[in-house]
Amino acid sequence: MVNTQAIEFQRELNAIYEVSKTLAMSLDVAKTFREALNYLSHAYDWRRAFVVLGETDGGLQGLCAVGLTQEEQQRLRYQSGEGIVGRVYANGIQVMVPNVHTEPLFLNRTGGGDQNPDMPIAMLVTPISADRRTVGVLAVDCLNPDEARSFSNDLRLLKMVATLMGQALLLQRSVSAAHDSLQDEVRRMSKELKPLHQIDQVVGISKPMQQVFEQVHQVAPSRTTVLLRGESGTGKEVIARALHNLSPRKREAFVRVNCAALTESLLESELFGHEKGSFTGAQGQRKGRFEMSHGGTLFLDEIGDISASFQAKLLRVLQEREFERVGGTTSVKVDVRLILATNRNLERMVQAGEFRADLYYRINVVSIQLPPLRQRREDIPAMARLFLERFNKENGRNTQFSPAAMRVLTSCYWPGNVRELENCVERTATMAHDNVITNLAFPCQGNGCLTQVLHHIDRVDAVSPGRISEIPVVEGPVPPRAAPPAVEPESAPAEDAASASSPAPAAAPDNDGKPEGERERLIWAMERCGWVQAKAARLLKISPRQMGYALQKNGIEVRKF
Repeated sequence: MVNTQAIEFQRELNAIYEVSKTLAMSLDVAKTFREALNYLSHAYDWRRAFVVLGETDGGLQGLCAVGLTQEEQQRLRYQSGEGIVGRVYANGIQVMVPNVHTEPLFLNRTGGGDQNPDMPIAMLVTPISADRRTVGVLAVDCLNPDEARSFSNDLRLLKMVATLMGQALLLQRSVSAAHDSLQDEVRRMSKELKPLHQIDQVVGISKPMQQVFEQVHQVAPSRTTVLLRGESGTGKEVIARALHNLSPRKREAFVRVNCAALTESLLESELFGHEKGSFTGAQGQRKGRFEMSHGGTLFLDEIGDISASFQAKLLRVLQEREFERVGGTTSVKVDVRLILATNRNLERMVQAGEFRADLYYRINVVSIQLPPLRQRREDIPAMARLFLERFNKENGRNTQFSPAAMRVLTSCYWPGNVRELENCVERTATMAHDNVITNLAFPCQGNGCLTQVLHHIDRVDAVSPGRISEIPVVEGPVPPRAAPPAVEPESAPAEDAASASSPAPAAAPDNDGKPEGERERLIWAMERCGWVQAKAARLLKISPRQMGYALQKNGIEVRKF
């Protein structure tokens, strides 16, 4: 007898241990409760078991079950005081029914009583309490031949299990309440701590863009010439329009001209206008863009692409604010606020004699540098959602980004900046099969992104150990890893210190849009090799130690995926 009791107590202790361990694994109570019931059903030969929880309307709804089909689980709905389960929930008292076939309160809602009509079925029901109130019910049933089985040990075990479940529910609800409260506080603070400077139709909560917004608000009311600088696709035209809209000239015309899209003769006629008969096809007098923008703002984009002869003509207009139409002799005076933009390195062009120094000094009055997208990653989620909302509105869709998809967007290099991000969002949303865009929907996840092709290089740059030298890059399979040179970066500290203290010589400008400079080529190689440092080193035909030194020296953070 003593041995039997000892064995039973040991069995009960093992069950409580397993249930406790299972409930502590996760805050997903539906999952942990189901796993605990599954273990207990096998250990104690229970036929079926389920848990129902109280709802705000006073009813009971099934949370999880073992031994029930999906359809039967959907029928686990009770009202307080209804049937055996409802009575236990309302009274908070544990109940044992020896045979449900003879119990008038048994509702047989899930059809469990019909499975063994000739065999007595016992039902054990216990309340689940938390914070001194009943929050649910735990119920099990098992075969009870001859109605002779004593369920005292089972009832005691169920009571302990229900207590553990109640504590798990209390913890889960406390954590959920704290999380919801934190989210509410974050939303409230986000509304209160709005960025100091805002510009319509421009997303910019990052520090670099807030600095741009501050400069725009400061310079917009004046008549000063503004030079917008930055990589292609950073939104220079949007900022130019914002400067106009925030100025006293906002009610007047905003005229824009892309200087790179026109030949020199067409650009002169387009800007200054022409007289009748000044050239073949000039049927009448035509006003130029300077006259059309009189009293307003003229935006000259790609100013670094105009020819040397036209630079001289433009310089006079900027100095005197007057010009003659093509084929005319009468001077025309205009009141125009000029905003210019370029993605070229004007200082290098001046040194090379490709851009007039006097024109450079004339247009470089107030210079605003627009940061590339990779330097303002905090803005990517908001911009991506904005582009996706615009796509949904135009196409009648209801597409959304998953968290994993947003992580892909924020980790990309984006050499094409905002324009490339917008195109990527539209392309991915168009090709998405579901309303939720996952990380696998992006072309880059399957090596289908063409950005690396568009921004490839044929040579890489470096003049000393630790710096990438101009070596042809072989297209196709990555060549075998070369043997490291005799002199490693660590063995030449004097040379490396000198190179680190002085700016690296810039690579020659590449006419095909290839990266310039050591840092850009390093980033290109890492992007092309999926930020695997060893592969990038082989691609550039340097040792991994040289690659690591070059990355550290240029302050390039290696991204992890």
